[in-house]
Amino acid sequence: MALPATAWGFADNDDAGSRRERPGLFLPNRKLRHLQGISVRNLVVSPPSRPRGKTIDDDNIPNSLHTPLKALAEDEAKPLHQSRSFTDLKTTPASSAEGRPRREQPPPLRQWQRRNTLPWNGPNPRARQVKLEEITSSRMADTWFSVHCDGIDEPVYVSEVVEHATNPSFRSFDLNICGPAIARRDQVTVKVWARTVAMEEYLLLVELHLCLQSLQFLGKSLDNFHQPLPPNSILFHFADGVYTNLTDLPPVATSVPPRHPRSADGATLPTSSYDALMRLANLDECIQDALTTRDKLEAQISSILEENQRALATTSNASQARDKLALTKHAVATERKQLRSATKRKEELIASLQARREAMERGRQTQARARSHLPDAQVKLGSSVKLLEQNTDEGRGQIRRIAEDLIAVYPIEPIPDKPLAFTIAGMALPNSNFTDVDRDAVAAALGYTAHLVYLLSFYLSIPLPYPINPYLSNSLIQDPVSAALPQRTYPLYPVNVQYRFEYGVFLLNKDIEFLLNKQGLRVLDIRHTLPNLKYLLYVLTAGTTDIPARKAGGIRGLLPGRLSPSLSRRGSEASSTNGEAVLPRKVVGSVISANGEVIAPDKGKRAMASTSLADAAPSVA
Repeated sequence: MALPATAWGFADNDDAGSRRERPGLFLPNRKLRHLQGISVRNLVVSPPSRPRGKTIDDDNIPNSLHTPLKALAEDEAKPLHQSRSFTDLKTTPASSAEGRPRREQPPPLRQWQRRNTLPWNGPNPRARQVKLEEITSSRMADTWFSVHCDGIDEPVYVSEVVEHATNPSFRSFDLNICGPAIARRDQVTVKVWARTVAMEEYLLLVELHLCLQSLQFLGKSLDNFHQPLPPNSILFHFADGVYTNLTDLPPVATSVPPRHPRSADGATLPTSSYDALMRLANLDECIQDALTTRDKLEAQISSILEENQRALATTSNASQARDKLALTKHAVATERKQLRSATKRKEELIASLQARREAMERGRQTQARARSHLPDAQVKLGSSVKLLEQNTDEGRGQIRRIAEDLIAVYPIEPIPDKPLAFTIAGMALPNSNFTDVDRDAVAAALGYTAHLVYLLSFYLSIPLPYPINPYLSNSLIQDPVSAALPQRTYPLYPVNVQYRFEYGVFLLNKDIEFLLNKQGLRVLDIRHTLPNLKYLLYVLTAGTTDIPARKAGGIRGLLPGRLSPSLSRRGSEASSTNGEAVLPRKVVGSVISANGEVIAPDKGKRAMASTSLADAAPSVA
């Protein structure tokens, strides 16, 4: 049964209030040449089963009269009851004593739920998946179609086969190549053939005889069409949109009844006069004469062209020759331009090669001169290498001597019964733990340590990353490396702001680590200030050769016989010969003033020497 056009959205008025799409082709203009493709939707291969027949009595006649009283009586005789599953069909409703069926009592709420009786809805997901695949594959089919026209035995068009699909969409085609006898028709027969997996041969599923003017317009595309389509719907794709045959009704051409021209008041008006009709007839004859004259002129022109075909051919050949000559001249000019460019490039390459030859000749001459000076240079190189090794050995010896002098000036001794605890010049210095300590003693020990690190960097020619200002117990250290710091100078003596003092000690330890790394040594713990410094001095004073003597004309701040550079040479003949005096052990660790007086450690915690220790230390000549 075909649905009315309003049920598919083809009414003139749109309930949604939006403008409805309209076809671009008029009904008389809809021909086979405008058809571009065909597709099938909701493919159903097996036809629906017919309902089982039954005996029709007076009450079941389709056209019998149904009155309101009869419908009420039927409702009372057949009360509504809840449907039961197949497991409850054996139970029958109880009968009353009079023999009439008694109205059933409504079961409890939990019994009103219908059981799921699907045989494949089991707990096994694999079985459900297999069943769903079987159902899906049973609904899919291989489909193709053919287009036929009346009076032609062979099909006009045969499509390709679309395999395993329920909504096959075929390729586009163009029927203009079949000629106007077919392209201008509006009557067509479409046959759809299908075959499922269970079938061996194709089945004629749909044979549709229709007139293209009876198709209903669905829209420009199916994107905006949301109405359900019936099974085996055939969609026709035209240039202006998609059409289908929903109603299966041919177009009815209604003839317009003749109407006589009337005025506004209803009176009949006269038609055209005889003179007007004659003028129209004369105009038509003039038009026909003009068309005949045009045909005659075309024939004359054609005959003239045929008679003068040789002259025309000569003219055409002359024009072709002129075009060929112009093309040849252009090619010659292009080749000449390329030849000039190639000649210029050749000259540049020749000049470049000549310049390279001259440069190579100059290089050979320079190489020959250098080869003549090579023996003398090799002799000088050997002597320079020996001199460098000698200077290196002497420099190592001088560094060893200076290191022993620094050990004598600032002796670092271990504290008994305390592991990794040392004193410098008799002042104990904790290893980065400054809780409950003597502030003055720590300031003096850090001043000695800072001065010793400063002298080591000076004599070893190693610039410190964090410069030190050695002012003994008021020494300072700077941090020019770190970014976004509120200040750059930090004290090396305890202050009220504890973190500034601890950060200064940390920078001092980093300087000691830097000196150790420059000597190829590895630091195990950066917090051990005096142990790391003791380790550095121990490595600097290690050696197998004799310590070189201090050269004459040394530092003026050192008086003969004041200090001994090394405890190992105390009292030796070399020291006596060089004019060095040996200090007793109790004097080591004290501060010597400019006039040669020894200041006790307890009095020298806050004292500043008038001359720096750099002036009092020996230098390498």
